[in-house]
Amino acid sequence: MQLNSQSFTHGAVIPGEYAFAVVDPASHIRLSSNRNPHLTWTNAPAGTQSFVLICHDPDVPSRGDDVNQPDREIPATLARVDFFHWVLINLSPEQQTIVAGSHSEGITAHGKAGPMVAGDARGQLRHGINDYTGWFAGDPAMSGDYHGYDGPCPPWNDSIVHHYVFTLYALDVATLAIDGQITGPKVRAAMASHVLAEASLTGTYTLNPRLNK
Repeated sequence: MQLNSQSFTHGAVIPGEYAFAVVDPASHIRLSSNRNPHLTWTNAPAGTQSFVLICHDPDVPSRGDDVNQPDREIPATLARVDFFHWVLINLSPEQQTIVAGSHSEGITAHGKAGPMVAGDARGQLRHGINDYTGWFAGDPAMSGDYHGYDGPCPPWNDSIVHHYVFTLYALDVATLAIDGQITGPKVRAAMASHVLAEASLTGTYTLNPRLNK
């Protein structure tokens, strides 16, 4: 199985239109158009009954002490953790493409609605919550459940470039049963024994002007 995109190429920088924020010389960052990228896949194995799509950043700092502090950078040696940007389950086995901007177009304060996906004729497609839910939990202007795709916004003072891994999983079940909120870890656990094949596509992103040179 192969996963590709017209929005970015494997190993290359993700364009700012698919990010949550872009560099701003005056204020470090400004919010961006936050569109989901185009994705397309081929050669799913026989017996595929559904797909799951997950996008995660494995380079997020494990501690927030130094995040976005103007007098220092986050050290590259700091332990890193996963941050889920998109969890989408129960995609039809006939589907082969996700159109750019079809699941996210702009930033929604307090998060996009979910888990039901508007326009899903089958009524089975579900968006999980992404980790901006936790990130904005203490911000009255932004707190809420962030369903669907919200793009890159790594700390603007991080000393490393972040990687955004889009992984498509072909499953031998038509739907995944998830109790409560649909999260990345829950989906990974639920599908562990049902994966027939997987394919990944990785883009990079940074908001650190030093690393953009």
